[in-house]
Amino acid sequence: MKLSVEQFRHWEHKKVTLVGMSGVGKTYISSMLRSSQWFHYSGDYRIGTRYLDEAILDMIKSKAMEVPFLNELLRNDWIYIRNNIKVSDLGPVLSFVGKLGNPTLGGVELEDFQRRQDLYRQAEIAAMHDVPGFIEKAQNIYGYKHFVNDVGGSLCELDDPAVMDVIDENTLILYIQVTNEEEEQKLISRAQSAPKPLYYRPEFLLEQLEIYLAENNLEFAAQMDPDEFTRWVFPRLFHSRVPRYEDIAKRGYTVTSQEVSSVKNEADFLALIETAIARQS
Repeated sequence: MKLSVEQFRHWEHKKVTLVGMSGVGKTYISSMLRSSQWFHYSGDYRIGTRYLDEAILDMIKSKAMEVPFLNELLRNDWIYIRNNIKVSDLGPVLSFVGKLGNPTLGGVELEDFQRRQDLYRQAEIAAMHDVPGFIEKAQNIYGYKHFVNDVGGSLCELDDPAVMDVIDENTLILYIQVTNEEEEQKLISRAQSAPKPLYYRPEFLLEQLEIYLAENNLEFAAQMDPDEFTRWVFPRLFHSRVPRYEDIAKRGYTVTSQEVSSVKNEADFLALIETAIARQS
């Protein structure tokens, strides 16, 4: 969606999708806007509560059934298990995705990891197709004036043109770009200090896995330390995503992570978008 500064300024019900690497400030901005009549649509929250809810519960139950005491309680319906996913805490989703590597170190074996990756991709695609419906709900049911779509860092990996068409047709896309080596290294260092589960394009994963195994004289993914592999692969994943995000940015507007860090309220955010529109014009 392309608008002039005047069109954006007088857009009664603003609808913005924030895209960019994990850690650039998408959720910070979205959370801040909630207090200013913006509906915060979290793609990862929708994934966890709607599309992966059953798969997450099945994973937890399978682990619980390995414990004799819990096995009896569950089989007799004396207890039940439920997810408690929050926008600010997506722990169950991350636990489901998992990290590739040695199961005795908390990793997931390759075949199961690939299965979970595929389920996550399908879930993210479905969550993005839900955006138009939630735009309508946000306004007509919940009474919010504006809408912000806070997407995951893996959006650029989906390779599904229909997803981008839906987002582009219904929202203004704002790409938050990392523009210098210092900011880039800060994001990479943060990710490596506390490795988190990640989504990888299938071909990227297999390509990097082959390199890692060869470099470390390993035969199988199940021999890897999951945290070490995640630390090693993250910079490669980061750089592989840059051109993909730049391609998405052509559909909308670009701001820098430094500019986003100076946003303190809704007025700052709206001014930043106007600057981005004017700059591209």
